[in-house]
Amino acid sequence: MTKLSGRDLFNSINKPTKIVAPMVDQSELAWRLLSRKYGATLCYTPMIHAKNFTLSEKYRRDMWSELDGDSEKDRPLVVQFCANDPDILLKAASYFVGKCDAVDLNLGCPQGIAKRGKYGAFLMDDWELIHKLINTLSVNLDIPVTAKIRVYDDLEKSLEYAKMVLSAGAQFLTVHGRTREMKGQKTGLADWKVLRYLRDNLPSDTVFFANGNILYPEDITRCLNEVGCDAVMSAEGNLYNPAVFTESKDLKEQFPRVDHVLRDYYEVVKTCPGNASKIAMKSHMFKILRPFLPHHTDIREKVSQVRAMQDFQAIEQVVKEVEGIVCEIFKKEDIEELDTITIGETELWGGQYRKVPYWRCQPYFRPVDGVTADKRLTEALKAKEQGEETEEESNDKKRAAEDDLKNEDHAKKQDV
Repeated sequence: MTKLSGRDLFNSINKPTKIVAPMVDQSELAWRLLSRKYGATLCYTPMIHAKNFTLSEKYRRDMWSELDGDSEKDRPLVVQFCANDPDILLKAASYFVGKCDAVDLNLGCPQGIAKRGKYGAFLMDDWELIHKLINTLSVNLDIPVTAKIRVYDDLEKSLEYAKMVLSAGAQFLTVHGRTREMKGQKTGLADWKVLRYLRDNLPSDTVFFANGNILYPEDITRCLNEVGCDAVMSAEGNLYNPAVFTESKDLKEQFPRVDHVLRDYYEVVKTCPGNASKIAMKSHMFKILRPFLPHHTDIREKVSQVRAMQDFQAIEQVVKEVEGIVCEIFKKEDIEELDTITIGETELWGGQYRKVPYWRCQPYFRPVDGVTADKRLTEALKAKEQGEETEEESNDKKRAAEDDLKNEDHAKKQDV
C-alpha cells in the first residue's frame, strides 16, 4: 500500500468538497450513509478516544462495526481521534490501517471534558506535544494523518500554529474559524477572513478545509469562493438538514420534508450493525424533527419515550405517525401557498436567511435568554458597524466588574 500525501491524497479520494464533520456520537455510520445520499463527498467518524479504544473492548465494539469504512458504502472516510499520548494514539490508529483513507487528530474540541482530559482545543497550550502526536503518526503509521484546529485571536499566532501542524506531518488541515473560547452562548460567527488569511499565507499546495457558518447549500459555494479552500466541512448545519450538501437549486430539495428524511434515516439505521448508530438514533430524530415537534407535541413525547437500542417497533410507529401528519398537510387545498420557502435580504454576514415551513428540515438557531442566534448575530453586526456596544458586551463588562468586586472583597478578608 502506497502512503499518499497532501494533494495526491486529496486527488485519490476524488477531490471532495462537502464534508461531514467529526461529531461526538453524531457522525456515526448511519448518519454518514444518509449524508452521502444527500450529497456529502467525504465523512469523518465521531471523535474516538484513543485511550478508551485501546483499553476497552466494549468501547471498540460501540465505535466500530464490520460495515464502518466499507470500501463501497462508507468511503472516503477519515477516522478522528482525541489523544494526548503519542504511543497510545499510534496504537489506536494502527487498528484502522486499510479501513479508512486517513486518521485525524482533534485539536478543536472546546468543551469542558476536553479541558479536564487535556485533549482537543486544550492542547493549543502545548505545541510540543501536538507536534509529537502528529509526527508519531506521520512517521510510523501506514496511512496519512490530518488535523482539525481552531484559531487564536492573533492572526500571526494562528498562522504559525497552522504551519507547525503541517510541519509535523498533517496532510490535510481543517480550520474552524472560531477561537477556543467561542462556544455555548459565546459561539458567535466563524471568521472567514482569518481562514482566508491562513489560506493565502500557507504553502500553495496545502490541502485546506474550512469549517463554520454553513446554514444553507449556497453557503458552501460562498465559503469556497471567499476562503479559497479546497472543501467545506459542516457539523450542526448537516445535523439539522443533511440536504445542506445537495447540488440542487430547487429550494424544496434543499429543505426536504421531515417525514421523508426521517424515513430515509430509519431505513438506513436498520441496515447498520453494531451499537453506535442505534445509540445515536434518538438524538438524530429530535434534530430532524426539530421544527416539527413544537407543532405536534404528542410526537415529541413519543420520541422521548423511545428506547432506540431495544424498541424498533416504537420507532416505526413514530415514523408512520409523522408520515401521516405531513401527508394530511399536503392534502390541504392551499398547500402550494403554505409550502413556500422565501429568501430574505442579504445580511451583514454575507448570506440570506430563509423562511421555511415547519414540516421541512432547516437550520436551528439556538436561543439564549429568549433571543435566537440569528437575531443576536444580526444585532451584534449592526452594533459593530455603527461602533456601538452590544448588549452581550455590556453584560460581559458588568459580570467582569462584579467578579472584580468579589475578588477585591475576598482579598480584604484575607488581609484581615
